Amino acid sequence: MHTVPQFCMHPRPLLFYRRTSASIAALKMLSSSTTCSTNPNPNCTFHPTMNKPNSEIPSKPPKIQPLKESANTLFNSHSLAISKCFSSNAHSVTVCGSLEECPLVVVSFYKFADFPDHADLRKPLKELCERLRVSGGIILAPEGINGSICGTRDSVEEVLTFIQKDDRLKGLRRIESPVSPEEEAIHHGHMSSSPLAAGEDAPFRWDHVRVKLKKEIVTLGMPSVSPIEKVGEYVSPKEWNELISDPDTVVIDVRNDYETRIGKFKRAVDPCTTAFRKFPSWVDEQFKLNESENQINPNSPSETTAEQEEETEKKMPRVAMYCTGGIRCEKASSFLLSKGFKEVYHLQGGILKYLEEVPRAESLWEGECFVFDKRVSVEHGLVQGTYKLCYGCKEPVSDADMEAPEWEYGVTCPYCYSSKSEEEKERARARQKQFERWGIIGGPDKGRKPIKTVEGEKRSVEQGRADV
Repeated sequence: MHTVPQFCMHPRPLLFYRRTSASIAALKMLSSSTTCSTNPNPNCTFHPTMNKPNSEIPSKPPKIQPLKESANTLFNSHSLAISKCFSSNAHSVTVCGSLEECPLVVVSFYKFADFPDHADLRKPLKELCERLRVSGGIILAPEGINGSICGTRDSVEEVLTFIQKDDRLKGLRRIESPVSPEEEAIHHGHMSSSPLAAGEDAPFRWDHVRVKLKKEIVTLGMPSVSPIEKVGEYVSPKEWNELISDPDTVVIDVRNDYETRIGKFKRAVDPCTTAFRKFPSWVDEQFKLNESENQINPNSPSETTAEQEEETEKKMPRVAMYCTGGIRCEKASSFLLSKGFKEVYHLQGGILKYLEEVPRAESLWEGECFVFDKRVSVEHGLVQGTYKLCYGCKEPVSDADMEAPEWEYGVTCPYCYSSKSEEEKERARARQKQFERWGIIGGPDKGRKPIKTVEGEKRSVEQGRADV
């Protein structure tokens, strides 16, 4: 039986939103008519995702009857029950009359591939997302693609189909999570009523997508480690319990400490890493791999004795790894195989797939799972968790954490208070005041030329007189 000592505990971004010209066009079109234009896909069947309700919600949202209010009523109401869904492109706008017809979906996806010309995809992919009004973030790198996007079902599927036109990117690994009707209404309600933004509760900044070029789609800092060449053995969520219940299996959580702090599998070892790139050094130190290499007979550097081989095998037990969605485990398993480990397994689809498929009564998961979006954490069935986010350090905080004297909304929490200088705290307070006043950091004119108004010109004249 192999045992590994347990370890630690340690000390993500507030998205701001602006209404864009595309959404304004959609609003104008909606206000001129109470009827919906023809939906190119009238079925628009769906498996939506993401956001932040205050109470536990069912994994499959109940049906919502078509709304009867007029379009003008929609603009004047903040009610979550009366909201609209917009889907537009450069040539046309599709407006759905109810959430049931055109709900949102969030899809996270990735694919490791030999992709040296990845930069060529950035511009057309970004333009397509903007035309279809798909929001989110996508990373392109020589080793493949990784992203999470939000939009209507048809729009998201069109983007994924476009990506997979490249044979190297076919077979994207993808994960979807359910979204409640309340979350849909929050998103669309902000779209139709907020003067500046889609709102703090939206899963992504509406009408905005980032397509970034990076060296890696998940940063390990070891170019020689390639999941394209070799990777561990996938284990389905239904088979996972049996594997990690075996006392000869060492279960390793590949996530960072702020993630493991709020939940992990029974018997799992927590490396307490603050970044994924620190995982290799933890493995070397934990399993004493460098010592094994130094103990090899110097007189026969290319050979080892039977005793040395046996000792090395003891230091390389059967390993079962898991992470949020599976992508980090691909690299981590490839790394362990390159170090000589023989039996390396990882949870297919990650924790999210496990929580979706395995009933709570049969689960070996303890706590909640941190996610990199507005939900902050999820529980079984991928329903909204109880944690919130400290926007000072982007770490999850509990209700108890928010009762601590170190907690200041938008500024600090018990995990970052002592590490922040007074100057940093004051800057955070200033940012928070800007957001509370304008709904966006930097005010309503952030990133564009200020709009001249009669009131603004009057203030400028009065300021000029004061200067004289």
